[in-house]
Amino acid sequence: MKYNFDEVIERKNTNSVSYEGWKSHIVKEATQEEYIRMWVADMDFSTPPEILEAMHTRLNKKILGYSEVFDDKYFKVLEDWFLKRYNWPIHTKHLVFSPGVVPALNRLVPLLTENNENVLINTPSYYPFYTSTLNNERKIFFSGLKKINGRFEIDYADIEKKLTDTDKNIKLFIHSHPHNPTGRVWTKEELQKLGEICLKNDVFILSDEIHCDLLRRGLQHIPFSSLFPSSDKIITCTAPSKTFNVAGNLLSHIFIPNDKIREEWNRLYSSSLSPLSIAGTQAAYAQCEDWLEELKIYLDGNFKLLDRKIKSLLPHAKFTVPESTYLAWLDISVYLDKIPEGGNVRDFLLKNAKVIVEDSNRFVDNSQGFIRLNLASPRKVIAEGIERIAQALNA
Repeated sequence: MKYNFDEVIERKNTNSVSYEGWKSHIVKEATQEEYIRMWVADMDFSTPPEILEAMHTRLNKKILGYSEVFDDKYFKVLEDWFLKRYNWPIHTKHLVFSPGVVPALNRLVPLLTENNENVLINTPSYYPFYTSTLNNERKIFFSGLKKINGRFEIDYADIEKKLTDTDKNIKLFIHSHPHNPTGRVWTKEELQKLGEICLKNDVFILSDEIHCDLLRRGLQHIPFSSLFPSSDKIITCTAPSKTFNVAGNLLSHIFIPNDKIREEWNRLYSSSLSPLSIAGTQAAYAQCEDWLEELKIYLDGNFKLLDRKIKSLLPHAKFTVPESTYLAWLDISVYLDKIPEGGNVRDFLLKNAKVIVEDSNRFVDNSQGFIRLNLASPRKVIAEGIERIAQALNA
């Protein structure tokens, strides 16, 4: 392979949320070096060298002034990426910029709903779907995914029942596509059915597609909006952050086809961007496809390793290699009698395994007994992490 994903990179003293930040988020009395980090969703791989080189080149211009995207080459790079990989002819006139998908969620909820209108999500759920709704003083309703033969499925009847309940007054469905945390890649038929239910009930769809580039090899992502090209009620959130490990670059692409909503976004929010983010993002989509393909091969190997380790060391756990993301959704409910009453899985594994994970408390509802593991680390780190977890749960 051209790129070295086995490299263990020192992240100490970099103001990293993953490395230094977990202490403030989780526990203060600890020494970072003792712990394996399998929690927040950024990678412990090097950012692609092509991106770093593009940023160095931009730094050599010597001035980091106010910046926006004025060069049409940037938009052409985006158009080529989505057309080649997803057969989706994006409309760059629909594009607005955001410092991240989470800030975009917080901005979009009040733009897509009135004060008396509410939101529906599937659960388990990425936690900011929940907080972005509450932050904007809307009510949020849940529709639990059903697990059928080890595969998470949408409960269409439940969604339709909730959307047609006038007392709930739901006008926005926030959709994780591919799904975080389960890793499901929704099929054309699933998206078509879900979209038809929402649109016939005059419900906006906010489709978070930040993990769209990180599918297992052989699978294909279908942009939700591509199935309903005449609708202006589907907003698509994308970003290079997960794909190319540039979460700190603070640049996401949000596609808003509704003219009125897009105009209101542009009225409220500045389009100024970091000049380094512009350079890095353009390089990512123009030059880093080979890096992404090698990354996916490496991640596939990490998931195979995890699957073998679980079958050997935690045979009563339930795990299916996810169709996307670098996040494993692991059901360890049968082992939870090890945890003292009133405790939680995260704290138990922190203390007894010295591994940092995210447990069911981070995924809103319909997640009891699960933990989410970040597998975007060198393979030997993943191996030690799951061995420590198994030893603690089997003790």
